[in-house]
Amino acid sequence: MLEIKGHKELSLSHCDGYSRRSFIKAGGMAMGGLSLAQLLQLEAASGKGRQHKAVINVFLPGGPSHIDTFDLKPHASSEFRGEFNPISTNVAGMQICELFPRLAKIADKFSIIRSLHDSEGAHSSYQCMTGRTRKDANNAPPGGWPNWGAWVSKLQGSNRGVPANVSLVYPTGAGWSKQGDGGFCGPAHAPMQLVEKNPLARPQNMSLQGMSLDRLDDRAKLRAAFDQFRREVDNKGAMEGLDSYNAQALEILSDNGLADAIDLSKEDPKIVERYGVNDPTYQRDGAPKMVRNFCVARRLVEAGARVVSMNYSRWDWHGGDGMNFPRSREEFPLLDMGLSSLIEDLHDRGLDKDVTVVVWGEFGRTPRINKNNSRDHWPRASFALIAGGGLRHGQVIGATDKNGSDVIERPLKFQEVFATMYHALGIDPRIATVRDTGGRPQYLVDPGIEPIRELI
Repeated sequence: MLEIKGHKELSLSHCDGYSRRSFIKAGGMAMGGLSLAQLLQLEAASGKGRQHKAVINVFLPGGPSHIDTFDLKPHASSEFRGEFNPISTNVAGMQICELFPRLAKIADKFSIIRSLHDSEGAHSSYQCMTGRTRKDANNAPPGGWPNWGAWVSKLQGSNRGVPANVSLVYPTGAGWSKQGDGGFCGPAHAPMQLVEKNPLARPQNMSLQGMSLDRLDDRAKLRAAFDQFRREVDNKGAMEGLDSYNAQALEILSDNGLADAIDLSKEDPKIVERYGVNDPTYQRDGAPKMVRNFCVARRLVEAGARVVSMNYSRWDWHGGDGMNFPRSREEFPLLDMGLSSLIEDLHDRGLDKDVTVVVWGEFGRTPRINKNNSRDHWPRASFALIAGGGLRHGQVIGATDKNGSDVIERPLKFQEVFATMYHALGIDPRIATVRDTGGRPQYLVDPGIEPIRELI
């Protein structure tokens, strides 16, 4: 954080209420450890700040059932197949659950992976947010494994002053908000948290050294304050202490682009309505059903974010309440609405070649229905849905056996999905490295991991 020494005679406050110190410190914003000036320097050094590929990583906490969503087994016996029927999509031979009719109409715009098999089986978002397991975390290099967006931030820098790595992950119980941090990439690259426990609250991280969002909303007043600040420091010769990157940071703050991106009142109401209606109620120890965050995520990548992570609702429905099928009837149509709107929106805006969407959970569900008419945890098989990114879509990759128990075709690992996302961002995960705090280069994925060939 920049501190200007000397010039004690310069007034510490202005008539509009903004202090000199506030402006000086604003260049090193305390947003989850993020320094905007630092990221501008990274952007300039890398020469990649103008490139803008992005990924929206949607985590469904609790383990959504692969058999009831995108890998139905209609010919299995009754103790396996469940209550839902498959429907045809606009892709020949691809069928999904009948409760996803909107997705069925645009199946040519996404791909389904039915063969993820290396889940660690834990109720945690960590594997879907880092590509690593808890065992990996216990044997991490110096500085610790980073959140996957931190790699991207470190390698590509920020874009147009918007942090590269931002988060719409709500605090939850059961480890479903464990998305990792900057690790050895450093705190400046950690996910910038844009949501709080209260889904309706303005994020505290968006308060900048005494300049709140409410005050920043008054652009005219803010610009006048900046002008006065510049005049005073120029007269006193203190401007020499502000390097160009801190000056840029101050200009970015005055534009308030990040705050605009998360403000849905600035979006076309008809588009927002397509996404569905938010429910801020927490789903037990899971996340709230803030379905319009799919739209917020799209606005964030449009504003310049490279990685947007989010969690949505709660998908762990196997207890004595026997809620698997009733909750599916409630949740699937909402996900269908939010996700299909996001995919269509990206295509309508010409962003489908640049923005990748991945949707998944930490594991699948038992093929055999339990005594409570529900499904238990099942790490041996799970799914991922991938859209956009200029990838090849309208296909199903991999397969499970007749009951959905085990992968029998094209087994894939979580890290292979991450390798594909890095590829879509323009990063070659096989050669790109970041040095840990001990100075040793670390690869983004484990040796032998490649992007999924069917998609690239």
